Amino acid sequence: MVARHDQTTDPALLDALLQARRGTAFFARKLNELPDAELDGSSLLPGWTRRHIVAHVGYNARAIARLIEWAATGVETPMYSSPEARKHEIEFGATLSPIALRHLFDHSAVHLNVEWRDLPADAWHHKVKTAQGRIVPAEETVWMRTREVWMHAVDLDNGATFSDIPVPVLERLLEDITGAWKTRGTDTGLVVKVTGQEPEPSFGDTPAAQPTVVSGPLPTVVQWAAGRGSGGVAAMRKGTPLAVPPAPKWI
Repeated sequence: MVARHDQTTDPALLDALLQARRGTAFFARKLNELPDAELDGSSLLPGWTRRHIVAHVGYNARAIARLIEWAATGVETPMYSSPEARKHEIEFGATLSPIALRHLFDHSAVHLNVEWRDLPADAWHHKVKTAQGRIVPAEETVWMRTREVWMHAVDLDNGATFSDIPVPVLERLLEDITGAWKTRGTDTGLVVKVTGQEPEPSFGDTPAAQPTVVSGPLPTVVQWAAGRGSGGVAAMRKGTPLAVPPAPKWI
């Protein structure tokens, strides 16, 4: 039998696909470590159990697969029919039996992987629309999924931390988050600094004479910026330590 391979030969895209697949495998490992009874436990996201996280990640794969079908066929297939439908889908998925919930994750991940694998090389540039209304090339779906699986593996609250997330993923996450703040204008008076690197990257273009500087190693800075806690970061203004403020809203 002839092996099946990704249709694209773009090295950068193949690299990105590998990162997404590794994230999927990491999420699967953290999920498989959880006994069925512990799926009812709380996640790191307020109001969501681990069941909600698994349901969301499973249905997210199906939604992204619809975008890939759109790119392949030219027939518009939105991620979700409405925000309400997306919310209902997650709430319903959280009520599934443990075996059905696990199958949802497994089968949806395989489905998305096949859609990616079989997408013709030229179709990766075809435009699709995200649930937020952004018009993006189909290749953007790889980052959309990468972000979901790595971060939500941590949200399962089963031992994974932001330190487990690969550095390139953390760096792009921080760029995305601080970029969203800048677009909304919610980063005024705030500078984010990553320590332990040479040179030390900083984010935030603020006219404030005395900005609040939030700093720390890359994993903990991203954790704070993503609204997952402030452990490991520090805040200062004009050389004076401060209580670490909540990060501006990201999504």
